[in-house]
Amino acid sequence: MKHIKIFSFTICCMLLFTTCASMKAPIIQQFESIDTYKYVFITPTTEVTYSSSGIFGGTYGVIGASSKRTINPSDVITGILLKQGYIRLPELNPELLDKTLIVNYGESGTRKVNLGTSKEITIQFLSARTYKPICVCTAEGQGSTEVDDIRIAINRALGPLFNNK
Repeated sequence: MKHIKIFSFTICCMLLFTTCASMKAPIIQQFESIDTYKYVFITPTTEVTYSSSGIFGGTYGVIGASSKRTINPSDVITGILLKQGYIRLPELNPELLDKTLIVNYGESGTRKVNLGTSKEITIQFLSARTYKPICVCTAEGQGSTEVDDIRIAINRALGPLFNNK
């Protein structure tokens, strides 16, 4: 009986370690310094909403509960860039093109990680004058909801870009 327990424990540990993968490290491709830019134009993104609901039975009858969380990726990116001293422009200004970055956001994949899924995002910085890439940041995020995944991934993608400031 003791051998069966040890064998079962060993099999469970092996399955746990083989199904768990860690998140990939953020990838920063920097072609030019973003420090020479002062303004950003962030392309709009749509909101992502996560909602859940449940009905629970208890001593006092049936109880319902629901939860809804929303994120707009461009708002999160804006907050991080404003904190770093960039000025967000509502539209591209021809007089400021040499000092303006265009910031694009995209979701670039999902994969199974740590018995769940992670969301991968990519943030691209372009010169407003030439449309050439200045920097591309890619990272994964994993939280308890898709909204958390996106917020974590954005922070992981932009964090290394501003660590030295």
